[in-house]
Amino acid sequence: MSVAGQNLKYLRKLRGWTQEEFANKLGIKRSLIGAYEEERADPRLEVLEIIADIFKLSLDELLLKDLSISSDNYMAKRRQQKMMSAERNLIHFVPVKAAAGYLASYADSEFIDELNTFTLPMLAGGNYRAFEIIGDSMLPTPSGSIIVGEKIENTSDIKNNQAYIVVSRNEGIVYKRVEKNNRSKNKLTLISDNPQFQPYQINAEDVMELWQAQMVISKISQQQRWDVNSLASMVNNLQSQVSTLKKKMN
Repeated sequence: MSVAGQNLKYLRKLRGWTQEEFANKLGIKRSLIGAYEEERADPRLEVLEIIADIFKLSLDELLLKDLSISSDNYMAKRRQQKMMSAERNLIHFVPVKAAAGYLASYADSEFIDELNTFTLPMLAGGNYRAFEIIGDSMLPTPSGSIIVGEKIENTSDIKNNQAYIVVSRNEGIVYKRVEKNNRSKNKLTLISDNPQFQPYQINAEDVMELWQAQMVISKISQQQRWDVNSLASMVNNLQSQVSTLKKKMN
């Protein structure tokens, strides 16, 4: 007997997708997801093939095995794959579309296991993660770049003026240079490389994770070019910001 409908629901909830989101990924109507999960209809073969590709499963597994209770269930299989590759320093990738889910589930091993991974042989052993950044605040690092960071366990380990991925309750996931505040140890100043964006402070206690930037991955076509006027404007803005920061520190 086919258990495809149950498996679809199980897999969808593992990823934290709504029926609408799952339907969009499969290119079908949301109402069909509901019909499949409630076993009022059987998924078409082309839909099953897409699902099998997304979750790296065979059609037999989708149709015949209850993935939620099977002794070799989906999560057990995925964990085994991760363990077999642990020595290769797998780097989990957090795209922008997964940012909201990451903020809610960054400490959930099952959620992390479902993120795509890659390896970079030039990095030494360590705990690394990659984040996609959007926006112009860290130009000349272009929007859409991937920042690979190494886990920093405590804000006391921050090195001033180094770039970090900062995961915090109020600001979400941001890529900034970080300065510790000499006057107030519970404050951190986040600074953009693009001087058109003003520095701002956050509470250190709001920081959930820190990843010190180690590598930037970006497409060649996205590299930014600066003209002389733009550079002059940036220098002037930077000088103004430095003066303002000195006054605040004094």
